[in-house]
Amino acid sequence: MGDRDDLGLPVDVPPCVERVVSLVPSLTESLALSAPGLLVGATDWCTHPADLMVPRVRGTKNPDLAAVAALAPDVVLANAEENREEDLAALRAAGLAVWVTAPVTVDGALDSLDRMLRLACRLSRPRWLDDACQAWSDAPAAGGGSGGDSAGERGPAATGRRRGLVAIWRRPWMAVGRDTFTGDVLRRLGVDNVLADSPSGYPRFDPVDVAPHDLVVLPDEPYPFGPDDGPEAFSAPAVCVSGRLLTWYGPSLVAARTELAAALARD
Repeated sequence: MGDRDDLGLPVDVPPCVERVVSLVPSLTESLALSAPGLLVGATDWCTHPADLMVPRVRGTKNPDLAAVAALAPDVVLANAEENREEDLAALRAAGLAVWVTAPVTVDGALDSLDRMLRLACRLSRPRWLDDACQAWSDAPAAGGGSGGDSAGERGPAATGRRRGLVAIWRRPWMAVGRDTFTGDVLRRLGVDNVLADSPSGYPRFDPVDVAPHDLVVLPDEPYPFGPDDGPEAFSAPAVCVSGRLLTWYGPSLVAARTELAAALARD
């Protein structure tokens, strides 16, 4: 039956893994740093490491399935949020082993990466993963989920926490909602997502009609927010941050906590 991925699905990973295609930028970076020789294909969006030289198979949402199969990977790395289930099902139907990650918390991401590298890629646990675990080992106590909880009612001055809105797209405006890795990263940094109780992971919103908040976080991906594109739409202070540090789980987690905390302190 094989080992099971984050979805609980059995994956028939061969005893020796020599060829891997990654359909997720953060997983590409994770494997490239751990065992670069295993990667034989990645998406057009896999930008780290900068010197990665492998065949590209289009994007996370529209991978060239024929190109993936032609690379004859022992394992395909994917993510439940980044990749479409119909594409993953097609790859499985073609006889490929597909390992899907699906973390929604920092701790879950660290565990998911450990299992992926050891079980799906047949590697020893890398040193950078230990460093990432250490970086997040003494995070502050958890806060509330939304602006209407007890922490929100007491206010940021009383709790030492802030109420944040995390935009990820405009035209239409979309934000981070419930049960997301990004939301947990910010929670661990003292920022409670005001849309954490929304029905979906990435709800649409209106900048002039959204839950009370005192901070707007604008990552530079997937939408390329910047100082001149995004902050002007909000009345609350806005902070532009690295999308890789905020939304990727992989080697970026080693520095993400320190660098994001510094960026958030500058609003």
